Amino acid sequence: MLIDDITIRVRAGKGGDGAVAFNKNLMSLGPTGADGGNGGDIYFEGVSDLNALNQFRNQKEVVTDDGKDGKGQYSDGHDGDDLILKIPVGTVIHNLDKKGINEIVKIGERVLIAHGGHGGRGNFKFRSSTNTSPRQSTPGKLGESFTVRLELKLIADVGLIGLPNAGKSSLLNELTSANSKVANYPFTTLEPNLGVYYDLILADIPGIIEGASSGKGLGIKFLRHVERTKILFHLISEESETLVKDYKVIKKELSKYSKELAKKPEYLFLSKSDMVSPTELKKKMTVLRKISKNIIAISIHDTDSLEKVKKILNKIAGDK
Repeated sequence: MLIDDITIRVRAGKGGDGAVAFNKNLMSLGPTGADGGNGGDIYFEGVSDLNALNQFRNQKEVVTDDGKDGKGQYSDGHDGDDLILKIPVGTVIHNLDKKGINEIVKIGERVLIAHGGHGGRGNFKFRSSTNTSPRQSTPGKLGESFTVRLELKLIADVGLIGLPNAGKSSLLNELTSANSKVANYPFTTLEPNLGVYYDLILADIPGIIEGASSGKGLGIKFLRHVERTKILFHLISEESETLVKDYKVIKKELSKYSKELAKKPEYLFLSKSDMVSPTELKKKMTVLRKISKNIIAISIHDTDSLEKVKKILNKIAGDK
């Protein structure tokens, strides 16, 4: 199961303590206590794996190494190792303690989320003309510790939307070989699926229903995945007896969630066109043309209609 929203605690390493030590071979007891090492930092780094947040399923806190204590003979403690946590591209990082927000939008992009504590100073650093044998040192500082919420918002060029069982997964599979689960019942797709068409990323957004923006059905969680798509492919099944209502339901839920979603450029498709007679298909197309001039009847079993979809995708790719 895809985890796309999870809260964890991150704690960077503590700095090592400074040492109190002396060179006892000298009459003056010269100080040789060294500094402690710095605690390890914690980073998030973007990867293409959508399931990368699953690593935190049973992990409530992530901790990195402490710095080592300083030693005598000017031997500084080693720094703690940094920890680099891989998270999916498109993840928004909410720092719930500091109310800050970061986001990962590129593969390999790295964000420092928690600084390790500075190492303490050894007594060598406290020597002076008036105190040649100081017994003073400082402890290492604690590393930063925060509660963070990781919220995945898919980054895709084209988002496939529509009511459950509108044929989104079938179209994605046909265009990209994404192997999204397909069956003739609502909510076959229980999590977003991605496919790649040449340079374009296509996202199959699970079926949105009336009330989704208020948490009904599969809920509001999938609407956020539409936010970062550039263009929408809106599918309506020819099996529906309420074509216009189906269209308006989706647009209403998008608008309730975000006014910007409802304004995104879209293409409208009447799917499963092979399952209706030419006469009936013409009637349904006439109804939908009152909504959009960009309506196209498609079927995954009709090569010509799929070529029309590919032509649109090629244009989108060319405009990138």
